[in-house]
Amino acid sequence: MSLPTPTKTELRIAALARRSALGEATRDAAARALANHAFPLPITPSSIVAGYSPIRSEIDPVPLMQSLASHGARLALPVIIARDEPLMFRVWSPDSALIAGSLGILEPPREAPQLMPDILLVPLAAFDRAGHRIGYGAGHYDRTFAQLRAIKPFTAIGLAFDTQEIEAIPMQPHDVALDYVLTETRVIDFRSK
Repeated sequence: MSLPTPTKTELRIAALARRSALGEATRDAAARALANHAFPLPITPSSIVAGYSPIRSEIDPVPLMQSLASHGARLALPVIIARDEPLMFRVWSPDSALIAGSLGILEPPREAPQLMPDILLVPLAAFDRAGHRIGYGAGHYDRTFAQLRAIKPFTAIGLAFDTQEIEAIPMQPHDVALDYVLTETRVIDFRSK
């Protein structure tokens, strides 16, 4: 008798537990290693890269974002507008002051100009080898992907620890695959799959 396929919720809980079990020194070293990879896309002064403010035990995108800024990228961070809405992105630099947003996540203040990213660095709970991701269940990034794709081309890059990879994620019609995942040891390209 085969075991039932785990649900997204069960997969999320297990992946987050593995991620949270990593020590702070391991997470810090992984963030630096991720920033030292050869970035899979060219960066120019017109490139707009949106990252995120790390919460809980997420891999910290700031070292990577600082590296991309040193190559000319303009940076942005997401702002949560409302529960069922896509994210908005506002200008950010590593020395910018941030405020606590509606969910307590740090974000740029209202006066920071809005930008539309060319490259979106995406936090996640788990990913598989097909480029599917499990987020936190609110759907903000799925709605954001749909909105951005209707406006302009962009590249979605998940940032994760190796331990967050799982065999397969059950997909739903609204789920959107990533173009890449960057971990502390790998750059995984899903575009040709």
